[in-house]
Amino acid sequence: MDATTGPPPVPQGNLLAQVPVDRDAERFEPLLDRPGLKIERIVSNGQASPPDFWYDSVQDEWVLLLSGSAGLHIEGEAAPRRLMTGDWLHLPAHCRHRVAWTDADQPTVWLAVHCAAATQG
Repeated sequence: MDATTGPPPVPQGNLLAQVPVDRDAERFEPLLDRPGLKIERIVSNGQASPPDFWYDSVQDEWVLLLSGSAGLHIEGEAAPRRLMTGDWLHLPAHCRHRVAWTDADQPTVWLAVHCAAATQG
């Protein structure tokens, strides 16, 4: 640290503050983006993945549902998993999944952490 410039800024926020309500589209808000790591807040208001669309990421993804509820369908599973406030799951790289539904009566707020896929050795 240079004595003339002072300490670096320390960002701060609240994941449940100023939650946008957008019935037309999910909102993706990056919180931290570094090589090999991205943390974002996702806000859904009744949205779902388009029919026949599957996410298939080259990165691992860890998600935590902070508010609302959602159905997350993982390829190969008979039915979507129901996620409620506090539920989390880890989606390894190339784990095909889709959002079957999100709560239409209140915002569904997700914390998503994307990181480099674990190496197998």
